[in-house]
Amino acid sequence: MSSKKLNAISLFCSSGIGDLGLKANNISTVVACELLPERMKLFLNNHPEAKGFCGDIWELKDDIVSYYQNTYKENPFLLIATPPCQGMSSNGMGTILNNLKRGVRPIFDPRNKLIVPAVEIAKILQPEWIIFENVPSMINTVIEDTYGVINIIDYVNRELGDIYVGRPIVIDVANYGVPQHRNRLITILTKNDQGKEHFKANGSLMPAATHSEHPTMLTERWLTVRDVISNLPPLSSRKGENIDPNNPLHKVPILDDAKLFWVTNTPEGQTAMNNQCVNPYCMYQGNALHGSKYDAEGVNRSNTDTPLYCRKCGALLPRPYAVDKKTGEKRIMKGFVSAYKRMSWDKPASTLTQNFQYACSDNKLHPTQDRVLSLYEGLIIQTIALYPYSFVVDGRQVTDSVIRDTIGESIPPLLIDKIVSNILQIIK
Repeated sequence: MSSKKLNAISLFCSSGIGDLGLKANNISTVVACELLPERMKLFLNNHPEAKGFCGDIWELKDDIVSYYQNTYKENPFLLIATPPCQGMSSNGMGTILNNLKRGVRPIFDPRNKLIVPAVEIAKILQPEWIIFENVPSMINTVIEDTYGVINIIDYVNRELGDIYVGRPIVIDVANYGVPQHRNRLITILTKNDQGKEHFKANGSLMPAATHSEHPTMLTERWLTVRDVISNLPPLSSRKGENIDPNNPLHKVPILDDAKLFWVTNTPEGQTAMNNQCVNPYCMYQGNALHGSKYDAEGVNRSNTDTPLYCRKCGALLPRPYAVDKKTGEKRIMKGFVSAYKRMSWDKPASTLTQNFQYACSDNKLHPTQDRVLSLYEGLIIQTIALYPYSFVVDGRQVTDSVIRDTIGESIPPLLIDKIVSNILQIIK
């Protein structure tokens, strides 16, 4: 295979982070499709060999096929597609059918059907390998096509099952050396003969896990927050202390005095929602903790009666609160116990999202410093920092929000690196 050029097509490519794992294995992304122009600019800046199609994939799918067929003689080696996950639902076929029987017409999120043009492109160009990546709830999500209502996985099998073998599998990226917990549904399909033999013998095309909570003869210990960011210069959310002068991406947002009061008094691994009295003349530690409960409709709602003032001395507790605009009264902020919560040094980080630089986001406070994760720490935890990548477009660095969104919505490139490396081993 070393003398054969390996081409890839990347659909819903975002800023091209997952494609770093392809490039690390000498696979060249030659065609890419992305809806948002700022993401496509970043992609092409880092993958200049690719032809970029920016816009709605429904309108561009025929152009993508025509371009590839007119430019390359061989079928693509790989097609990778990561459709948007915001519309994925835990409501399975049973719920949909039950609602139809009751006369309730289901509302299908149009984003869920974006798998359809991806499959149509795959059916025509017939790459040797296909990788679909999404959230685990994709396995329960249904769409509507010309034949009726169908589960997405069943749709993929119906359209590609005569040519390809493979199956979806839910994995935690922490098991592949990524220092965060991030559950994903990975579907690897192949029409390659060696790949088919491998699937027949092993029942999966996914590589074996390389890491686990407790190391074994076959796996190393999970990488933790301490392993990957503890050696970085300290920062604070206070003005003048929030930027590393030697690293423009090692910076965090400034927090106001109220938020600093909550964060400063929050222990490692705990939430500010449970902070106790800090009045030096009281220090009572028995104030009721925050929590949640299911209401009559079965919806899990956070408590609204969690105390904001010390039950013993009446002092304001360092717990997140909102202020009534009319009365000026403070009340406990709506939120679950994962809000304003510090990470633990000796565990993988929780899943990075596009909100990872917001203090109220789930489990995103630094383990000990009074701040959220920096952009650079996000790049490390998402394993982007392991690969050459530039956020400079037209001579200027893109905005912090674009960098943050790019990190939060990307596939950890180390995961794709290991998947593709395994594919190359199978066909070697």
